[in-house]
Amino acid sequence: MKYAVIRTGGKQYKVSEGDKLKIEKLEVEPGKSIDFDEVLLTVNEDKVRIGKPTLSSKVKATVVDQ
Repeated sequence: MKYAVIRTGGKQYKVSEGDKLKIEKLEVEPGKSIDFDEVLLTVNEDKVRIGKPTLSSKVKATVVDQ
């Protein structure tokens, strides 16, 4: 199982590829992509990486609707 835990808007979210999330409004137009750079944890099969406080990874997403 592959997933990450990101922080945005003061909240934490567990995300996996293909997930759709409802989060606070972002200043990004629908259809545009955004990078979340506050990645707290990643799990990739049997490898777990924990940030202190964050990792140097990014999670890329596309805004569907506002």
